[in-house]
Amino acid sequence: MEKKTTLAILGGLIGVGAIILAIFGNPANMSICIACFIRDIAGGLKLQTAAPVQYIRPEILGIILGATITALIRKDFKATAGSSPAVRFILGFIMMVGALIFLGCSFRMIIRMGAGDLNAWVGLIGFLGGVATGTFFLKKGYSLGKSQETKIQSGFIVPIVTLIILGLSLATTIFAVSKMGPGSVHAPVLISLAVGLGIGVIGQLTRLCSTGAFRNVMLAKDFNLLIVFGSFFGVFLIYNIVTGNFNPSFVGQPIAHTNTLFNILGLYIFGFTGILAGGCPFRQLILTGQGSSDGAMTLLGLLLGAAFAHNFGLAAIVSTPDVVGGPTDKGVIVVVISIIALFVIAITNREKTKEKK
Repeated sequence: MEKKTTLAILGGLIGVGAIILAIFGNPANMSICIACFIRDIAGGLKLQTAAPVQYIRPEILGIILGATITALIRKDFKATAGSSPAVRFILGFIMMVGALIFLGCSFRMIIRMGAGDLNAWVGLIGFLGGVATGTFFLKKGYSLGKSQETKIQSGFIVPIVTLIILGLSLATTIFAVSKMGPGSVHAPVLISLAVGLGIGVIGQLTRLCSTGAFRNVMLAKDFNLLIVFGSFFGVFLIYNIVTGNFNPSFVGQPIAHTNTLFNILGLYIFGFTGILAGGCPFRQLILTGQGSSDGAMTLLGLLLGAAFAHNFGLAAIVSTPDVVGGPTDKGVIVVVISIIALFVIAITNREKTKEKK
């Protein structure tokens, strides 16, 4: 089968997985949102105390384990570490801030676009701008250095912790679970886990990354990863049109806000950070699953970034008929600081080229 056809099929399967999760109970227009679900896990672990967003999302655990299993079968599992871990942690933290200002990651952006949410289409402008900015610095020599192979045990730490969390969530009630809000709305555990495992397998097979897809187009006119996301979007769009759930508008969209500027800036931060960190949150899950401690450090930044954002009121507020929505005053300040920090990281981590004598 031709490679592009295979990629289109795999992207369509991700779309089908998202549809299954929506049908069986995941939040509207948020059937698979990597950033939102990591945020929910932070709540489930009681790292953040926002009652509406606390739940150990099996989809995230499944993605990590699906990547691990696939990498082991394909002999792609490799324990690596050492590439600017502190910077990667900060980038993960900032990436989550950007996602929570927009109210979703790139996966949710695609899902919202496919449901007719015009706020997400506006946010796409910021996302592409962020990717373009990051790609500009790649061309100028930006690099966090090369990871080094390390002891195999370190590569298994996060997959083992993932299994422990999964087991405890199934067998005990020690984790927090929302009684209201998005965290209380979810598909049955086994369905969520199965879809997560499947998407993890696809992610490992394709090296799928939303920021990487557009970076590849900008750097090398390589559209392969974009085909996967195009197919994902197409399947979800068709589903919404057929079921009457396609609602093209700015207002009345589930778990969204209508502040145009900060929808753009939130995804600008997200796209810029995804390039500097070497991948979007989904890619970081896959990297972590196949043994990368650098991916694990970025994932830790995402997790604690979500906790910090909700504990200190940085996440955007959902628009309702009675509430305008958008970022809080503290959120606006953090957006400005985050953008400045990203430029500092991008500029100070450029490799100097040796002058020819």
